[in-house]
Amino acid sequence: MIILIGSQKGGCGKSTTAVNISAELSTRGHDVVLVDADKQATGANWAQDRSGNTALPVVHCIQRYDNIRDTLLDLDKRYQFVIVDAAGRDSRELRTGMTAAHILIVPFRPSQPDLDTLSTMQQIIIQAKDLNPGLKVFGLLTMTPTNPVVREESQAREYLEDYPDIQPLSINLCDRKVYRDAMPEGMGVVEMGNSKAKEEVLDLVREILK
Repeated sequence: MIILIGSQKGGCGKSTTAVNISAELSTRGHDVVLVDADKQATGANWAQDRSGNTALPVVHCIQRYDNIRDTLLDLDKRYQFVIVDAAGRDSRELRTGMTAAHILIVPFRPSQPDLDTLSTMQQIIIQAKDLNPGLKVFGLLTMTPTNPVVREESQAREYLEDYPDIQPLSINLCDRKVYRDAMPEGMGVVEMGNSKAKEEVLDLVREILK
């Protein structure tokens, strides 16, 4: 299965989402490859740090750019899960990846600059579905406030209702320090001690794979 994480905007938790899904699937015993298609190489650096800890389940990683369609289709034959971290913009990697992926996850923060990207993102998705009609598209709220008084999450969900091609996930990833702490360790939060963050990722994977 090919799971692509892509957005038109950087800083929305795209790489964090990709590596945490990869870590969770690997802890389940699945054969996982992370494709870093973002030249910032956040995912590849995470995977390199992870490879130095032999106690952690293996997450394979390759870096590919430009037209990644054929690469993804080939990897899909050799791995149970292909997780793709695409560049945070309207990139060739994002568009070609969408023609091969089974699932697209669009992470976005509950902020107006992120929400403003959804209109163009929906148009890109519509075009991709002309070539890949089976593509499932999920919207994932990230970096949401943990303070229940703040209404940013509910407001963002209301905004997403205007984009029927992006199905909102019921789970969201909160703004927790443990997500940042896990990155330089090459770990996912499911391998750290924060039970709330762990449950968020477990619920995310359950929901996209159900």
